Amino acid sequence: MFSLYKKEVQSYFFSPFAYVISALFLLVFSLSFIRGISTMDSNVLKFSFSEIFYNNFFYFIFMIPLLTMRTFAEERQAKTETIWLSAPITIWQVVLAKYLAVVTVFAVMLLLTLVFPLIAFIKGSVVVSSLICGYAGFFLWGLVCIAVGMLTSALTDSPILAAVFGEGAMLIVVFLDRFTETALIQSMPAVAKVFQWFSTQSRFAGFSQGLFSLGDLVFFLTLSAVVLIWTIIIIEKRRWSRG
Repeated sequence: MFSLYKKEVQSYFFSPFAYVISALFLLVFSLSFIRGISTMDSNVLKFSFSEIFYNNFFYFIFMIPLLTMRTFAEERQAKTETIWLSAPITIWQVVLAKYLAVVTVFAVMLLLTLVFPLIAFIKGSVVVSSLICGYAGFFLWGLVCIAVGMLTSALTDSPILAAVFGEGAMLIVVFLDRFTETALIQSMPAVAKVFQWFSTQSRFAGFSQGLFSLGDLVFFLTLSAVVLIWTIIIIEKRRWSRG
């Protein structure tokens, strides 16, 4: 599995792909950082980064499908998935290796943004607990979206369609809160309660405020695992259909 993981990571970093996505992410993050500083009333820089994480995740969900669309759809289109479908390796190892490769790219992108808290720390003060929890929540939220993006990539042989479907699925996940607040859903308390339980924004809100919740941690990890299991089932079904 490690060799496949290494190959997947190299496919990102040995091409301009990961660098372009990282540059775009850093650009958006830096603009949010600058805007946040420019709107401060005090000359003492005290930054929680909660608003930056919220703003950047909205933009980042447009970038995640670009990272995940090639995981399975591109190989199906190029007819190269037969190599690992017929290889002596389990499907869960394939899915996990590809997932960890995208997570690695995501983690590197987050590490690059640490320069902004460092600047804030040098020039003023930083709410450390909020910063750590904000990064943790942002990372966990990203894990879910990466899993969703890989699931949509496994459903089609077109990387473009995988990106489009992934974008739609992530928007549903992110804006589930607003849908729950509609009069139709509120008129059905039982349904509204279920939707609220699956809400990712409300769970991320606690992290962004510097509050660590074991329940929210388990929620993000469990949801990511469930989506990955769906992906494994889809790939496994296709493997058996090939005989």
